[in-house]
Amino acid sequence: MSHQFTSDGLELVGRLARPDRVGSQGVPALVLCHGFPTKSNGRLDAGRSYYDLAERVAEDLGWMALAFTYRGCGDSEGNFSLGGWLRDVHNAVAHLDERDDTDCVWVAGFGTGGALAIVAASTNDRIKGVAAVSPPADFDDWVADPDGLLDYARHVGAVRDPDFPDDAQAWKDELATIRAVDAAAALSDRPLLVMHGADDAVVPVFDARVLADAHGLCDLRIISSAGHRLRFDPRAVAVFLGWLDRVTRRVA
Repeated sequence: MSHQFTSDGLELVGRLARPDRVGSQGVPALVLCHGFPTKSNGRLDAGRSYYDLAERVAEDLGWMALAFTYRGCGDSEGNFSLGGWLRDVHNAVAHLDERDDTDCVWVAGFGTGGALAIVAASTNDRIKGVAAVSPPADFDDWVADPDGLLDYARHVGAVRDPDFPDDAQAWKDELATIRAVDAAAALSDRPLLVMHGADDAVVPVFDARVLADAHGLCDLRIISSAGHRLRFDPRAVAVFLGWLDRVTRRVA
């Protein structure tokens, strides 16, 4: 079903998939975080392809799953900033955690969303574990060319306000402070899956190994002959769902 919640006063939209049964103690909940829009999918479709995955999580695992679109994407309000997207993750987690029909919250992210999931969990004890799919270890490429990133964000529609950002330097500075590789070590007491395509041409597979090493106990899965968009790879989806089912049973 269509779903809305607020983040920094902005209305974010997505889909909330619910299982057929919800017991009196509630069910586990998953926040699904999409990646950065591309020229091919644009801001409108950046998050919608995750709706089917949310439904699959609800049907196969009996979880609640929220696939939302970040500020500046889809029908969500606002404009892209990396710090803003990170706060969106925190607010999505809080939104699910405060429901009466959930008993814990996990986060899964893809691409940029995977990196933000790791960073969010490093300072948020509400997050029980993270699955990061094709995540960059850092955003150094963006740090090197922030003006190019802003132009690209305008091109794909993630920045719609011509006067945004109000503080351009602050917008650029936060790109260097949000680093999944620095955050991964703080998750050593919680489950972390890092999954990457062996032939990923967008984010080097080396980033996955760096993140796994930083965590120490990471479940690292490299999918052979796979590219960046692993949510469309049946092997990757099977690994993802199997990991969620296995680790929640272990944690419980």
